[in-house]
Amino acid sequence: MAAKFKYLALFEVVIALSYFVSRSVFLNLQVAFLSSFFVIVASGLTHKKLVKNRLKNGIYEDDRDLLEKIDDPHGLFEEEEETPNEEEVDFKEIVKEEKKRVKPLNAQHIKTGLRTSFSLYRLGAYLFLVMGFIALKNNAVLNLGVYLPSLALGIVAGYLFFKEK
Repeated sequence: MAAKFKYLALFEVVIALSYFVSRSVFLNLQVAFLSSFFVIVASGLTHKKLVKNRLKNGIYEDDRDLLEKIDDPHGLFEEEEETPNEEEVDFKEIVKEEKKRVKPLNAQHIKTGLRTSFSLYRLGAYLFLVMGFIALKNNAVLNLGVYLPSLALGIVAGYLFFKEK
C-alpha cells in the first residue's frame, strides 16, 4: 500500500516543481492531474466493489465463447469448415440461432449498470473535473496546451495506484 502512495507523491513533487515555471502552468497541471486521477480511482473502486459483490453473491458468468476467444484469438486451432453453397444456406435458421445467442436485457443488468454509472465516487470525480475546468476558465488561467497532456499524468498515476503486484 505504501508503494502506491510513493508513486502519487512522486507525481505531486514533479507538479509542485512546475510552480517555478509559472503559476498558470502549476494550476493547469494540478487540476488536470487530480481530475483524471480521481476519475480513474473512482472507476477502479466502483469496479472493484462490483466484482466483490458479484463474487459474494455467487454470480459467475460462464461464457465458453469468451474463453475460446482468449485461448485462440486468431482461430488457429479451429477445424476448417467447408463453405456451403448459397443454395444450401437457410437464412431463417441462421437468424434463429443468432437470436438464441443474444442475452435479453433484464432488470438486474440495468440495475447493475446504473449502480456503477452513478456511484457517488464517480459522480464526485466528474464533478471535480468539470468544476476544476470551469474554475480555470473563469479565472482566465486555462491553458489547454498544458491541461490536456496533464490529463495523461493522472491516468498513469491511477493505473499505478491500482496495479497489482
